[in-house]
Amino acid sequence: MSTEEWVRAAQRGDPEAFHQLVSMERTKLYSIAFAYLKNEADALEAIQETTCRAFLKLGKLKEPRYFHTWFIRILIHYCMDEQKRKRKMLPLFQLPETLAADLALDEKLRLQMAIDKLTPRLRHVIILKYYEDNSAAGETGRHRENVAEQSAERAQGDFPEGGRAGICLMKPCTSRI
Repeated sequence: MSTEEWVRAAQRGDPEAFHQLVSMERTKLYSIAFAYLKNEADALEAIQETTCRAFLKLGKLKEPRYFHTWFIRILIHYCMDEQKRKRKMLPLFQLPETLAADLALDEKLRLQMAIDKLTPRLRHVIILKYYEDNSAAGETGRHRENVAEQSAERAQGDFPEGGRAGICLMKPCTSRI
């Protein structure tokens, strides 16, 4: 069955069809949730909550072919809401530079801290394109290098003294954070 047929079956009330739809993208969903929440338990909770919300609102989906895009959008919004709730704690990316250097943070953590400093719009582009190889940025007609270069240039003002915090966004990230 195609995705559209699975969606139509799920909209008619077939819970197995909905389970199949979510299962087809479970790795991608987990990667996105983990990239935003940086915690396995929180990522799994986000997927569970998103699945529940999507199941309840499935009847409102007008274009079945966009099911996965719609589902990922719900997931991203949930993750952003969770991030807002957790801002009561001192986030790691707000550590003073000297303390971060004293802690000898590894390159992956520094990269994550730099991504966290980006504006939400730029952060979404980086996460979806370089962690998930999503073609959302490519649909605008720009090449991967142009998107990364423009994102890095726009983000320069977000780093201390206008620097890039020693990272290069020109290559896709191959490891999971």
